[in-house]
Amino acid sequence: MVMGEPGREEYKIQSFDAETQQLLKTALKDPGAVNLEKVADVIVDHSLQDCVFSKEAGRMCYAIIQAESKQAGQCVFRRGLLNRLQQEYQAREQLRARSLQGWVCYVTFICNIFDYLRVNNMPMMALVNPVYDCLFRLAQPDSLRKEEEVDCLVLQLHRVGEQLERMNRQRMDELFVLIRDGFLLPVGLSSLAQLLLLEIIEFRAAGWQTTPAAHKYYYSEVSD
Repeated sequence: MVMGEPGREEYKIQSFDAETQQLLKTALKDPGAVNLEKVADVIVDHSLQDCVFSKEAGRMCYAIIQAESKQAGQCVFRRGLLNRLQQEYQAREQLRARSLQGWVCYVTFICNIFDYLRVNNMPMMALVNPVYDCLFRLAQPDSLRKEEEVDCLVLQLHRVGEQLERMNRQRMDELFVLIRDGFLLPVGLSSLAQLLLLEIIEFRAAGWQTTPAAHKYYYSEVSD
């Protein structure tokens, strides 16, 4: 249905109830016929509850933004989406305290949106610092003791680290100081967390690439 991958897009919508599925299908095909701010709220709310959906929601948001722009030359959906992202960002510590899964889903979602949304073929500057702030929070000692947060940190750096570094190298350097400190002072760090942190340090050092030797070492270790 969207971006040449109907099966994948349809599959993602199936996790919603019938009424919401219809709302999203209409937003993708005829965005002017629905309340796009409500659509943005529905997608954000679901992303905070469903980490599988949060990994792919950027694709759907991108498709709705493109459809609205083509149909009406407007950005109601994008504005609603960014407003909700900002609200959740401002309350991120409360979210983390309330639900670790919700927090991990939020970080996954905002990184996914950063990855997909473009202005003049460039990542959105408005999202650079919020994304960095989320990753910095994941690199704090209390977060590094939780494998879910370490896993999220490493996955997002694999996904958007290179783009983020191009936007602000100084902050990436500072983030990796935290990550190295966390790896070198492993108080309460699990062996898997140490492995993941070492892998991302080497991944960045190799120019955001996994060398064949590193792939063999890390992924055989993880599978073992």
